[in-house]
Amino acid sequence: MGIRAEGSDPDIMDIRDIHTPVLLERCAELLGPALQKPGSVFVDGTLGMGGHSEAFLERFPEARLIGLDRDTDALRIAGERLQRFGDRVTLVHTVYDGIAEAVASAGVSKVDGILFDLGVSSLQLDEASRGFAYAQDAPLDMRMDQTTGVTAAEVLATYGEGDLRRIFERYGEEKLAGRYARAIIAARAEAPLERSGQLVDVLQAATPAAVLRERHPAKRVFQALRIEVNAELSVLERTIPAALKVLGVGGRIVVLSYQSLEDRLVKRVFADASTSTAPRGLPVELPEHAPKFKLLVRGAELASDEERAVNPRATPVRLRAAERIQEDA
Repeated sequence: MGIRAEGSDPDIMDIRDIHTPVLLERCAELLGPALQKPGSVFVDGTLGMGGHSEAFLERFPEARLIGLDRDTDALRIAGERLQRFGDRVTLVHTVYDGIAEAVASAGVSKVDGILFDLGVSSLQLDEASRGFAYAQDAPLDMRMDQTTGVTAAEVLATYGEGDLRRIFERYGEEKLAGRYARAIIAARAEAPLERSGQLVDVLQAATPAAVLRERHPAKRVFQALRIEVNAELSVLERTIPAALKVLGVGGRIVVLSYQSLEDRLVKRVFADASTSTAPRGLPVELPEHAPKFKLLVRGAELASDEERAVNPRATPVRLRAAERIQEDA
């Protein structure tokens, strides 16, 4: 993928032409009150190619960024893109459940804003060799951090039928999970499944014609494999509570989710944090029982029709946001 810095070869694609940050204006609106003050610090927990972070650094000149990503390619590209902001930028190679350690290593005790733009990034989707996209034949890797962990091909080669069915059901919400698991076991007995095209062929052959007419059979299976390879839900389950702990009073957090499993988890943690813990019947709520956060949006916000038309990747997004209103006891 070609990335063009200012003043470089105009024949190389400009990163700004290939990546439109999802719900950028709404995220800036929600985080703005916390990032306008001098000395503010915000964490982009899913830095990607740096689109959201670049906009925030431009709009909030007093703000400093701590950018996290497990993908070394993303860190390199974002580092080039954000280089002009100098020492206002600190980039950390880590999975986002390492947010507390990353913030501490940057010499900060509390932060003022946090953004998580969950799921697979534009960089990972657009680079065929990463194996995330079922529409492109490529090695079945799917690791967000290619320096560590097992690949999707290794999952398909080593998991038993029951485990494959479990991840397809749980992470892909796939109704044909059992059928697909059996088909994969049979196919790998003939030859290893090492490329996305091979897997798509197996899934299509195992799918009833009526279902094929309704949807692509690989979509949910590829989602499930990606979540399993990167332990996305277990990581997210640790991440959101850890993020809330490093947010100072008046600080705000925005989370963009792209599938229901992520959104339900975020919804639950936000609901717990914004609900009183006082036993029922108490005439007065004691300070230690008062909620520590308030919700900034009602339910989950969706992208507008206009944004979906301009940026199709915004179509499934669900936005949730909260603000810390009281320190932990």
